[in-house]
Amino acid sequence: MTDLEARLEDLEVRSAHQEKTISDLNDALAGQWRRIELLERIVAQLREEVRNAQPQREGEEPPPPHY
Repeated sequence: MTDLEARLEDLEVRSAHQEKTISDLNDALAGQWRRIELLERIVAQLREEVRNAQPQREGEEPPPPHY
């Protein structure tokens, strides 16, 4: 095998490894975006539940009994 062939083979191996790494990173990133979207929906639901659980205030709140 000539030096040129060895260098070409090395470049092909490196390229294959880089393609695999890029694919793995893309899969991880896509999974994280799915997780973020899920968490955003959960936070929105929790905000709505908190809003609905709080009594609606109209006017000033009366002072506590110890005043």
